[in-house]
Amino acid sequence: MDWGRYDAALFDLDGVVTPTAEVHMRAWATMFEEFLRSRGVSEAYTDADYYAHVDGMPRYDGVRSFLASRGITLPEGDPSDDPATESVAGLGNRKNEAFNEVLRTDGVTAYAGSVMLIEHLAERGIPMAIVSSSRNAPAVLEAAGLTAHFETVMHGGVAAERGLSGKPAPDTFLAAAADLGVGPSGCVVLEDAVSGVAAGAAGEVGLVVGVDRGAGAEALTDAGADVVVSDLMELLPAPGEETA
Repeated sequence: MDWGRYDAALFDLDGVVTPTAEVHMRAWATMFEEFLRSRGVSEAYTDADYYAHVDGMPRYDGVRSFLASRGITLPEGDPSDDPATESVAGLGNRKNEAFNEVLRTDGVTAYAGSVMLIEHLAERGIPMAIVSSSRNAPAVLEAAGLTAHFETVMHGGVAAERGLSGKPAPDTFLAAAADLGVGPSGCVVLEDAVSGVAAGAAGEVGLVVGVDRGAGAEALTDAGADVVVSDLMELLPAPGEETA
């Protein structure tokens, strides 16, 4: 990987920098399983549902997409809805409550290979941004001790405030690049979700790296990944091989 060809790196957070995608998966499963049981729906929620309908998407979009897959319609509600409310917002808030409880009790440790790459890019002076659909991104970064490395944190709350469409639309990646003062063609996007890879490809960035944490190399490639790795350590140059 010749990082000298690029001007900035745009990282997804959950599943790319930190293993919090697993926490999100458990929180979604807990919430949807309880909801389906309460409705008497026999078709269970599975990991395949997570990858197809939820992974990488803004929280309420994920709720809406999964419910549609089961033919269920709920009122949209409001972001202030109580987690017990049976609305799109209420279910999203219920999932977020479960996620935050795990984060509080267990904390989070970033992937070692990801930290190595982040520190390498920091040493080279390459600007970096987090582009995450999760509103929890700042708290996760703080828990992982990585906040200082990222000039821009484009999370779900910022996207909502600025009226930006979430992934798979490219808007959040393009906005983060602009905040860093870099054009899309100079950026590398690093994503583990099919929706995020599709967003990077739609933004016509310089390189889209798919990080296979479970979505599958074929699915990531089909979505637009230029290269797929299983660990960000693979993107470090061999000693003495990187151009300045």
